[in-house]
Formats: sequence, structure tokens, C-alpha cells
Amino acid sequence: LRCSFRQQEGSAKAIARGFFRKRGNFMYKEKIEAYIDGHRQEMIDDICALCRINSEKMSYKSGKPFGEGTFKALAKALSMAEDYGFKIKNHDNYVGTVDLNSGVRNLDILAHLDVVPAGEGWTVTEPFAPVERDGKLYGRGTADDKGPAVAALYAMRAVKELEIPVTKNCRLILGTDEECGSSDIAHYYDEEPEAPMTFSPDGAFPVVNIEKGRLEGRFAREFARSEAFPRILSIDGGIKANVVPGKAMASVQGLDLSDLCDLAREMEKETGVEYEIKAREDVADITAIGKGAHASTPEEGVNALTGLLALLVKLPFAPCGQVEAIGDLLELIPHGDTQGKGLGVDMEDELSGGLTLAFSLLHVDEESLEGTFDSRCPICSNEENTLQVIRKKMEVKDFHFLTKSMIPPHHVDGSSVFVKTLLAAYERYTGRKGECQSMGGGTYVHHLKNGVAFGASMPETDNKMHGADEFAVIDELLTAAKIFAQAIVDLCQ
Repeated sequence: LRCSFRQQEGSAKAIARGFFRKRGNFMYKEKIEAYIDGHRQEMIDDICALCRINSEKMSYKSGKPFGEGTFKALAKALSMAEDYGFKIKNHDNYVGTVDLNSGVRNLDILAHLDVVPAGEGWTVTEPFAPVERDGKLYGRGTADDKGPAVAALYAMRAVKELEIPVTKNCRLILGTDEECGSSDIAHYYDEEPEAPMTFSPDGAFPVVNIEKGRLEGRFAREFARSEAFPRILSIDGGIKANVVPGKAMASVQGLDLSDLCDLAREMEKETGVEYEIKAREDVADITAIGKGAHASTPEEGVNALTGLLALLVKLPFAPCGQVEAIGDLLELIPHGDTQGKGLGVDMEDELSGGLTLAFSLLHVDEESLEGTFDSRCPICSNEENTLQVIRKKMEVKDFHFLTKSMIPPHHVDGSSVFVKTLLAAYERYTGRKGECQSMGGGTYVHHLKNGVAFGASMPETDNKMHGADEFAVIDELLTAAKIFAQAIVDLCQ
């Protein structure tokens, strides 16, 4: 399915061009650059201080809605901001805010301090032991999103300490539950109105004004328990719905170990997944090792879960409902299918690109299975041509499709003065052409009327977000801080 969309520009472009002829306010560029470059090490130290805190979502504790780690990270970040002379506010340990001045709020910068689980496979450093190496800062959160959050704080410091005259307020909003549903921001916006303009440094430059919709598909199936051999005892794979699983495990009983190992070696060539097999009496534990990735870019990973299923369906298990269900599931989401072809929803449009799909979670025991996939849906996608199509496909195969709705795509006019201002700042500090982009990953601004993602990495940089050896390029963070400072000046005068 292919749909056509074109951004409407017309007179809005002429208005924006006139706006920049009048404002064109880059008189502070040299001062901003000198300030940020002069605070390079201090900025790195502050990022590292935050990245040493494991701020994965943890169990609720009184006064700590997302656990001890996010509580500590928020307290540390607010303490930093207060030490730099900013007015801060803690919103019930859900969100912290940092205000540039006491003027009317015109711009919000929305960043987050929580991180995805550390995961395995780190080679440069431990996840929460950030290190600088070859111009990069390694560690969980350095790119997503503690490094960019600190870059935004230093942008505000530059404007404040250079005494650049701005009359309107810029507020840095520091959340703690972006990775697990953004309930923190829902809490915040129950108390506070949206600013006229918001950007989140939780994507990439130049400006992401389109975020795909999201369908988190949950499904289940039951079957009769079978005692016939050989058989599958259990399957488990995945850590989060929005992460392509880099590891998946199965326990099987009654197979010839030599034949199993021979098939596994053969399947490694076909799937790109490595299989480790350990025997304990007549049970074999199979671990499939692939390559993790963000679910918005599943083609960048190698899905260990679908790779494991691809191996299992070729093994000579005794016929039963469980084995049949696994075969049906692999038909719907085959190994290597990251476009939703098996589910009948492969589609794209000119503005936002193609639909992506990642099979991210699965648990199978001897009587039932339950699983989750994560699909990022272009502007031409809707519940009728996506969710309902998937529901019918799964129900034909006797799966219960449990998802009732999907998150629609988000689109801000690329010809608005707001977006044009951001693009102009990007162009000025990088010398590159600034153009609007679409992304599959949802950010904090997805539900905000006039919110876009803006930085903090350059377009060609793969920060390995959500994967092992996550890193941020230090020079890119410095450049981002400069761009953010210029945007604050231009939007808050």
C-alpha cells in the first residue's frame, strides 16, 4: 500500500523568509560558541554524574513513583540546575522543571532521565560506568537522553551567564518515565499547560516534525498440554516491547543432541543468529543470540526471537497444539520480516516512509503462549487498514488479538515559523542544509500540539540507543548545546 502526502508550504514559506530577514539574530554566535567550548569538561562531568545512576524504571516506593534510580537521577539533575542559579521545581518526583527566567513561557525543552534496561553485550565499558574514548562518551543514557538533557541545561546556562537579553521564559522539563509510557508527563500536563512551542532533544537533527504512529500488538493462544516426545518445555524472549530482542531461550526435551547441534549450525548461516546449546540429561537449553536494536529501526538488528522460532519449527517435535501455534506464529511474523508483510500491513507514504514491525516479546509454556510486537505506522496508516487487518490475520490462525487501539501519527507543519527558526539555528552552527525529517521512534512530544524532536545527534550518527555500547559523540553534544542556545535566544526574545 502506498499513499501520497506533500507538506503544504505556499505563503507560509514567504512569511518565514520575511521573519528571518527581520530577525536573523546570530549576533551572539561567537559568544555562545566560546562559552560552550569553554565548559566542555564541566559538561562531560555532569553527564557522567547522571549516567552513573542506574535510572531504569523500578518498583514503586512511597514518594518515588518509578523507583529509587529515577528518583536519584532527578534529584541530581535538579541539584545541578539549582547550583547554576536556576529556579527549579520538583513535581512529585515525576518531573522536574528548570526555568530560565520569570517571563511568560514561550518554549519548553522536554528531556528525560530514565533509561532502558542495561542489557548485555557491552564491550567498551559497563553500562553505568561512563567513559570517554576517541571523542565519544560511552554508557547507558549518554545519548538517550541524559547527554542531550545536560546539553540543553548548558544552552540555558550560556544564555543566562552571557546575559543575552530574552524576555520570555524557556523551561527545561526533566521527566522520568519516557521509556515506559510517559505517565510522568501526563502527570505534569495535568498541572501545567503546554508551552506555545516545545522541542525534545530525543531524536536527531535537523528537525523531526513527523513521528509515526505506534501499534503495540499483544496476542495470546491456548492449547492442550501434550506429554508426547520430543517436546518444547518453554520459550522466552525479549526484555521490552520497544526493543528488538538480542537474546531468546528455549528448553526442549527428547531430541538427539547431535542432530540438534548440526541443524543449529546450518540455521546460523540462514538466520544470522548464533545458537548456544547446553544439555542436562534429556533436556537441551537453547540460547539464540542476535543483535538488539530499537523497535523503530528493526532492520538494524538481528531478531533472536524469530531466529529461535525459525530453528524450532525445523526440529522433529511430536505434533501438538503448541508446536502448531509456534508454526502459525512464524508464518505471521517470519524471521527477517520487519515490514509487516506476513500480517498484511506492508505500507508506506512519501512523507513518513514505510511501516516497520518488530516481534519483541514472547513467553510459551506447555499450555499457552503470549507475545507482543511493536509496529511504527506511517501517516497513511489507521486502525482500519492496520489494526483491523492484523486482528483478522491473527484470528484466522486462532490467536486472540488483545490490542484495542493504536497511537496515531504526529505531524507539525514544517513551514511554521517555529520549525523554520530551529532549522536556521541548525544550519548556522553546522553549515549543513536543514530539512524536516520523519522518524519511527516516538518521543515525548508525540501528543503535544506544537512539539518536534530537535537533536541531539547528527543525522549520520548511530548512537546504539537501547543497545549495548550506547554512546554520544562529544563534539555533537557541544554543537547541540550551541544550537539549543541560539534557538532559545531567537524564540524567547
